[in-house]
Amino acid sequence: MRFLVIFIFLISHAIANDFPEIKNLVINKKLKTYENITFLDANEKIVSLSEFRGNLVLLNFWATWCAPCKEEMPSLDGLKLSPELSNIEIFPINIGKDSFKKSDQFFKDLDIKNLDIYFDNPKTLAKDLGLRGVPTTILFNKEGKEFARVIGSIDFLDKKFIEWIKNYN
Repeated sequence: MRFLVIFIFLISHAIANDFPEIKNLVINKKLKTYENITFLDANEKIVSLSEFRGNLVLLNFWATWCAPCKEEMPSLDGLKLSPELSNIEIFPINIGKDSFKKSDQFFKDLDIKNLDIYFDNPKTLAKDLGLRGVPTTILFNKEGKEFARVIGSIDFLDKKFIEWIKNYN
């Protein structure tokens, strides 16, 4: 009987870790693979997701006109400094077709100091990834495969989120 109780506890704990109760989090049942994901840095240099294999990668899609983006960006900035996530790369990608000057002012107004600004390239990465709105954050594992998305705003510093995501670090 004791063995059965321990077994049930371990199974339920494992399932709970796979499906955390985090608002707006959608975990893929099957990992998604994309060909040649690229975006632009502030100098319009092409950045390829494949350059960051071996790291946990978050692509956060946002726009300066998006109120929920303003709400979540400070916590995304704080996530970059999390000591529990030493192997994380965060790319906030502006899909609002805003200028660098306007995007930079957005970051300054929110006191964002740990993140750089990136832009969707003319190829419209947002369309290729099937975004339905902003903010949306797509999470890629160390092999470069999408394993989850956050649809809408989230507190990236929430303890439940950090405990869950550090399993992928």
